[in-house]
Amino acid sequence: MTIADRLPTFPWDTLADARATAQAHPEGFLDLTVGSPVDPAPAVAIDALTDAADAHGYPKVIGTDALREAMATYLRDRWRVRVDTGFLPVLGTKEFVAWLPTHLGMGPGDVVVHPQTAYPTYEVGARLAGAEPVPCDDPSRLDAATAERVKLVWLNSPANPHGEILAPERLRAWVDWCRANDAVLASDECYGEFGWDADPMSVLDPHVLGERDATGILAIFSESKRSNLAGYRAGFCTGDLELIAGLTEIRRHGGMMMPAPVQAAMAATLVEHRHVVEQRARYRDRRDTLRQALLADGWRIDHSEGGLYLWATRGDFTDGRAIVDHFAALGILVTPGDFYGDATHVRITLTATDDAIAGAAARIS
Repeated sequence: MTIADRLPTFPWDTLADARATAQAHPEGFLDLTVGSPVDPAPAVAIDALTDAADAHGYPKVIGTDALREAMATYLRDRWRVRVDTGFLPVLGTKEFVAWLPTHLGMGPGDVVVHPQTAYPTYEVGARLAGAEPVPCDDPSRLDAATAERVKLVWLNSPANPHGEILAPERLRAWVDWCRANDAVLASDECYGEFGWDADPMSVLDPHVLGERDATGILAIFSESKRSNLAGYRAGFCTGDLELIAGLTEIRRHGGMMMPAPVQAAMAATLVEHRHVVEQRARYRDRRDTLRQALLADGWRIDHSEGGLYLWATRGDFTDGRAIVDHFAALGILVTPGDFYGDATHVRITLTATDDAIAGAAARIS
């Protein structure tokens, strides 16, 4: 068996028929599936990237001094983190999520816990390592035999796909459980800048940790959504000093280093918040437009307190694929919830232009 044999079917390949239907709509095709930013990268990123373009030397795996200072400042000023942590730039957070179980030395017999309805790369990462993925939202529901094998727990708040924001007490419960069971807790916080009905909180926040340190905890942040830098592949991991040191050593040996111009761009955007405020306003307007149209047409929006998606269902549909076909007939392509472990909903992205969102809302209405 090869590593590829461990992986599920690539989910997007299953949307070919619905895509063809939507693309044939006489008023045009509106793609509300993949959450890829459509708005420009901020000028501060482009300027920094350009100024650092003469990158003739090898970059540092740990990041430049300027980038490390920017990561520390962002963590302290934006997320109120007061504990000592290590920092590690990563080549977009998806690759980090996918390879973390392998880099932690996991393998057959080990368990990776991830949310019940979840971004599929958590499962993929477990399978790449040969470990067993187990969906679970409540540690008390893990049986003793499974709990003994858990080596890594993933959290995601605000969550992809459904936008749930975890309250401090739920974050605290997972921290307590992981420490009691000697498991690493990894919190994917890449949508953290986009809380709508509640304020997201980092797992490293004092309201979660209290007086404790960051032992056994990793938090992952992304520039893809926050700063429209998906094409730059820029993010970072922070947390437990010993874990970060070990991951850094692996990445040094593997040559997994962020390009120097991207490091410069990331450092610039982490300390400049104005562009984030402007982007939040764009997404809030798009969310309001699309949400109102869906509600008026009888759709139920579950969770969606944060993040860049609306998690929708309607009583006359019992299957997410039927919902996909319904929208495809309107020329709108949405993502079936079965990609994420829930066959009753669809995920509708807000990462489309103002015109596309307005057009979708008009067709829905």
